[in-house]
Amino acid sequence: MPLPLGHTTIGLATYELSAGDSPFRNWRRFLYITILANLPDIDVIIGLVIKWNGNAFHRGPTHSLAFSILIGLLAGTAARGCLKIPGISIRHCFLLIFSHVIADALLTSSRVSFFWPFEVNWSAGYAGWTDVMHTILFEGFKDGWIILGCATVIIFHRLISGYLNNTRVLSNMRKGPGPTV
Repeated sequence: MPLPLGHTTIGLATYELSAGDSPFRNWRRFLYITILANLPDIDVIIGLVIKWNGNAFHRGPTHSLAFSILIGLLAGTAARGCLKIPGISIRHCFLLIFSHVIADALLTSSRVSFFWPFEVNWSAGYAGWTDVMHTILFEGFKDGWIILGCATVIIFHRLISGYLNNTRVLSNMRKGPGPTV
């Protein structure tokens, strides 16, 4: 089950692959990516505040395609307009939020409400404040394989991109200068 650190790492890899740019070059962009990649789990906080149970609303509407589209649109507009965060488009905001939904769907046994409002799948059980904080603070090591996998993907992406860019430069050098006018 991806925890906040795992979702952040998946979001960073998603941004790097979709934008072709490093998410680490701008701290505001990095922070925004982190927030968006973890945003669907806002339902845990809502459940804790309203019912003292982090699972009360978990995996419901915030873990859906509709939420990803709507909040991606709002977050992308905010990033461009008032927050002025470079490199974050509506498409990237959608992908970052949706990466969370897909990761939960693929890497956990619990179902997500992918097609909400036509289907709703809630998490079962009880998770109080202590349970949630313990999981976040002391169980992050469980995301180690996710972090390693995402780091490997980012490294290979950078190596391949660098190789392709160098190949293009060499190819253009061999062709010689373009026609003169």
